[in-house]
Amino acid sequence: MPLWTVLGLVAVAGAAVALLSALTLRAAGGSFRTGRRLAGPPEARVGTLIGSSEAAGRTLRVAGRIRCRDPLHADGGERLVAYHRDVEVRLPRIGWRSLERLREARSFELWDHDGSLTVDPSTVAEPLITIPSIWRGAPTELKEPHASAARMLAERHGEAAVEARATTRTINVTDRLLVLARVADRPGGLVALEPPEGGYLITNLALDDAMRLLGGRHRRLTAAAVAGVGAGSILAMVGLVGALVAAAVRA
Repeated sequence: MPLWTVLGLVAVAGAAVALLSALTLRAAGGSFRTGRRLAGPPEARVGTLIGSSEAAGRTLRVAGRIRCRDPLHADGGERLVAYHRDVEVRLPRIGWRSLERLREARSFELWDHDGSLTVDPSTVAEPLITIPSIWRGAPTELKEPHASAARMLAERHGEAAVEARATTRTINVTDRLLVLARVADRPGGLVALEPPEGGYLITNLALDDAMRLLGGRHRRLTAAAVAGVGAGSILAMVGLVGALVAAAVRA
């Protein structure tokens, strides 16, 4: 068998491994891209950015605490700067459908003892990287207006919902945050935080804990799938380039 044919088969095999690994990664429920975005840049304290032009234009993982003059007030006396809630029902043939997608946010200052910078969480990439509160139950347990919305959905699709869930993610004013942000220049030698491409990433977890959360329920499978995507892509590239070179030499 000619060398270029062998290398072509290697390229096809590598592409198949990469594709299968990518499908496995998706099925595992992990958020590899989000984890890579969060963990990739260096970490900086708010105070080190104040009055420094070196960080301008860079995307960094900025650490600090929250200061907010007008927080959201939730049940139990909680004071929040971000409140995300999704209420959904599952239809037998169609799957999960949304009844409510609530997003509330307040701008806040990310601060440490050396200074503060403003963050607007309304431009955050979703989901918030927090441990969610998840309620699951029968559709009959839903209150208004969700109960009426579930009935309307059932009438529209001709089948009744069999399961309901509500997923809530919050950022409390007492949380310590890591915020993936772009550092921008401002007049007078000042800097500001802006959402990077894809939006801010915000977590109230330590980086290691955030990465475990983003890894999904099957972290070992996710890690193997990530390795498979990388190895398969390299194999496909090497095989393709080798096959082209071998075919050119033969010609």
